[in-house]
Amino acid sequence: MSDQASKLKEIVNAQSNSKSKKTRFIAVTSGKGGVGKSTISANLAYMFSQHGIKVGLFDADLGLANLDVILGVSTPKNLLHVVKGECTLDEATVKIDENFFLIPGDSGEEILKYADPLFFERLLGSASSIDDLDVMIIDTGAGIGENTQMFLKAADDVIVVAIPDPASITDAYAMIKINSTLRGDVGLFLNQVKSEKEASMIFDKIFKVAEKNIGTHFRLDYLGKLSSDPAVGKAVKQRKLFTKEPGAGVVTKDIDRLVRNLSKKMERNMLVDGTESGINGLFKRLLDQF
Repeated sequence: MSDQASKLKEIVNAQSNSKSKKTRFIAVTSGKGGVGKSTISANLAYMFSQHGIKVGLFDADLGLANLDVILGVSTPKNLLHVVKGECTLDEATVKIDENFFLIPGDSGEEILKYADPLFFERLLGSASSIDDLDVMIIDTGAGIGENTQMFLKAADDVIVVAIPDPASITDAYAMIKINSTLRGDVGLFLNQVKSEKEASMIFDKIFKVAEKNIGTHFRLDYLGKLSSDPAVGKAVKQRKLFTKEPGAGVVTKDIDRLVRNLSKKMERNMLVDGTESGINGLFKRLLDQF
């Protein structure tokens, strides 16, 4: 285990020793769809779990949930069944691997009519198996919709994913600007890049625009890149995590680097806001916005 990963484990262990364990909520989002946001969320969660971190992956793309497909698992129950009273959140939660749990969303439009304070209230107190998480990855919807902004505001860290495409870069900046009204910093992660140099050039371009138009009070962090690699597409088609595949060493290292960069942020801000833990902690934060 790397030094940074060891430090990460020490941080979450220290949090565990407090009266109420503090879960770190990390939202992954994008300005537009089709940039690999959910694939990155799933592989990031898995890599956290491989460092001994208990992690939950919450499919918060209400109405367009697809993490069960990416992970290649069957989810007979999901959030829609929970809010309709047909099962508990514990019963809907799927254990993917050791220390790795999926909280599945619903891919139909019906769940959107429940996205109000009562939606989150009905979920409180019903997920004991994932109420002691170290980290929760929140895979939000793309764009700047109201539901997405709720999750971004509730998160401790926000990762904006973009690809080397003019439309994606423009939309990523729009997402960053929106977040600057909600928080003091955002991380940028570049996907499908040819090299570290290309990723750095794109980040520098966005950083300069943000510095000019948003101001120096807001910090945009470079969190890394995911190389353009056929192993990623192959794994996605086979409904597998590329970080589990032996032929995906380069891109697996890219995701591990993202874990290390996030651990640095956690080290700088060990005591996150709020004392709530697990999925209940997230729902309480969401309820506070109403």
